[in-house]
Amino acid sequence: MTIVTELELPVFDYSAPDLTPESYHGRLAEVAEQGWLAQGPLSYVVLDREAGEFFLRSRATAFPGREIAEIFGIASGPLWEHIDANILNQTGDRHRRLRRLVGPAFTPRAADWWRPSMREFLDRLWDPAATSCEFVGAVARPYPSLTIAAVLGAPLDDAPKLHEWSNWVQRQFDIRSLSNDLPRIERAADEVYEYVETLLDKRRAALSDDLLSALLAAEDDGDRLSHAECVNLVLNVLSGGIDTTQAQLAHALRLFAEHPAQWALLARDPGLAGCAVEEVLRYEPITPFTARICVEQVEHRGVVFPAGTIVAICAERANRESPTGEDFDISAERDGRPLTFGAGSHYCLGANLARAELEEALTFLAPRMPDLALDGPPELAGIEGIYGVESLSLTWTSP
Repeated sequence: MTIVTELELPVFDYSAPDLTPESYHGRLAEVAEQGWLAQGPLSYVVLDREAGEFFLRSRATAFPGREIAEIFGIASGPLWEHIDANILNQTGDRHRRLRRLVGPAFTPRAADWWRPSMREFLDRLWDPAATSCEFVGAVARPYPSLTIAAVLGAPLDDAPKLHEWSNWVQRQFDIRSLSNDLPRIERAADEVYEYVETLLDKRRAALSDDLLSALLAAEDDGDRLSHAECVNLVLNVLSGGIDTTQAQLAHALRLFAEHPAQWALLARDPGLAGCAVEEVLRYEPITPFTARICVEQVEHRGVVFPAGTIVAICAERANRESPTGEDFDISAERDGRPLTFGAGSHYCLGANLARAELEEALTFLAPRMPDLALDGPPELAGIEGIYGVESLSLTWTSP
């Protein structure tokens, strides 16, 4: 056995100033050719699927949210309370209890219940006379905000506020933002805590069909969620369910504009929407890296990872690990589920809702935007945290 610190590893710096969204796929591929493991600035980077799944599923690893927060001096206040209580940072019996109680609210059937609302929002945002738009501002940003507002039972007029809070609270996972924007992230956590408390107070007085009502009514053998657990789970939905879907939908339209034959195929056969969503999730994951910390010594492939070692599982490389993995093809048969939503006990709670939102959007848009094309280079965000699209100008012809 060799201790990981004794290995001579290639370096992949995911925070390097010269690492651009346009270059990072190629640079990752070059590093992956040298082996399954690389050295990063705060962690080791795991570059293949089997090893990635091993660390994501291992009971000897956990999400290092608290440890990363402490590196940046976050040890108290609402942001720390959110990080400390986040279901991502729970392990063992506590984590299993929370997943058991809230699981019914996040099933595929629960997500499907919101599809008519998703279609209504898409129709509201769509301009039938348009043949061009800046897609992020026109659709990708407001659509998931409206959906999450409906799911939570919040006023739809609050959707822009929800997006703003989600954007900032989500940056707790972005090491560059933690370095530069910590006061703004903490202020957003303050504001959203107050907002969620008010929402919950209103919903207790009149339960409905929304997620808040489901959380307040969640019960298993007499066990119920505490008030603090309800608040923090709603914060998880807010911080994890808006920016992520916005980014993935914007990348989807960018990819299809770059692959017009695939867009035409989807328009001809809307039944491919589910496959199209899976291919977008596989090809361009908006969470390229998922961190885990070894809570005890871990051994894998003859390498010892001491307790306290942080690894970053690279979904981008894992997802493309096949002979045709670098091809974007919605009709291709793929082996295995992409690691975009993680794996194991911490598999993303909101994955079913996100998939439903993306399916409805692609089904709605494909027949309405023939000859889809880029109208200038997209403006892409950094790959730390959520890999998003800042601006995406598109053109199409009238159906």
